[in-house]
Amino acid sequence: MFYILTTRFQDWLDSVGLYRVIQVFTQLEFRAMAAVLASFFMVILCAPKTIARLRHLKVGDNPEFYNQQLNALNQQKKDTPTMGGILICGAILLSLFLFADIAHSRYVHLAFIVTVWLACLGGFDDWLKLTAARRAAGTREGLFAWEKLAFQLACGALVALFLYQAADPTQNPSAVSMNFPFQRTYEPESLGSIGGVMLNDNVWVMSIWTYAIVGMLLIAGTSNAVNIADGMDGLAAGTMTIASFLLMVLCWIASSQTASQYLLVPYVPGAKELMVLTGAMGGACLGFLWFNCNPARVFMGDTGSLALGGLLAYVAFAIRQEFLLVLIAGIFYLELASTAMQVSYFKATRGKRIFRCAPIHHHFHLGGWSENQVVVRFWIVTAMLGALALVTIKLR
Repeated sequence: MFYILTTRFQDWLDSVGLYRVIQVFTQLEFRAMAAVLASFFMVILCAPKTIARLRHLKVGDNPEFYNQQLNALNQQKKDTPTMGGILICGAILLSLFLFADIAHSRYVHLAFIVTVWLACLGGFDDWLKLTAARRAAGTREGLFAWEKLAFQLACGALVALFLYQAADPTQNPSAVSMNFPFQRTYEPESLGSIGGVMLNDNVWVMSIWTYAIVGMLLIAGTSNAVNIADGMDGLAAGTMTIASFLLMVLCWIASSQTASQYLLVPYVPGAKELMVLTGAMGGACLGFLWFNCNPARVFMGDTGSLALGGLLAYVAFAIRQEFLLVLIAGIFYLELASTAMQVSYFKATRGKRIFRCAPIHHHFHLGGWSENQVVVRFWIVTAMLGALALVTIKLR
């Protein structure tokens, strides 16, 4: 809103001598940092009353596991309010409305769609679980896995199709290319030449259908990965904070023609507004962490985890950095992989297990690490993987 008002009334603001002060709202870096601060303080200020309201509505979680030792360790978390993801998603949406180019940017429009779509999906799942005891015996306790997956894939398909159109592949094919690790998107010799930059001969420019399939799998997979990782106080929120700020750097690189061509990575002009989105994500998660750190006063629930995972994948997909996301969100994918491995091995061997308990954060918890040790060490690993991701950009 501020960006739209500043640009639309620029002449009038200039005539009354206010434009020199207000023009900061046209600067991308300022708007991204403003989104960080705004979303952080929105969560900080709204959380106490929201938590109290959730307690009043008896929207409390009761963690239950098949492992009795784990149940004993988590006994003190009983009746902690959940669905706190409404704080995170609300702060992200409001920050986008205030600081992003909501009138012209297709990337911002799609961010609204992903947030609302997956937050509603997660919220409905949370509601079914929390109201199961009030309903007749035999009714469902939540959405079936295939139902959630169907809506996640549908969201990914919709986003991919509109994103492909927004990327304008005929004019800028690098925006829909598959950015493999260590592969140069452009020919270094063509940089600065009169004929313009040339794509590397080995670059794979995806068709709309391939692009859609990649988007569907990435958004659905990452959304579920964050959901699975949200099993300890502060784990998902803290890891997401680090990942969001790392993606903010990648968005700046992708949106800068000079930086992207210098580093030989895909140039995505419209991606600059995604800096505001990632800033809002980081600020909101940091504010939520204030209340979600051990001992947690509120959980984000599926309402927050599904939406945050989807947004993380959406941003990486839009700026063509899916492979770097594997590093940045490595902890989330490790959680997903450990669960898949445990379930598959358990079924194949009829009762044997690879880990003490899955997801893998429970494996370490049962192995003697305290909950705080698991969470903080996973944050450290995320920070180191993020640093590695940034370093590998130059290795082309």
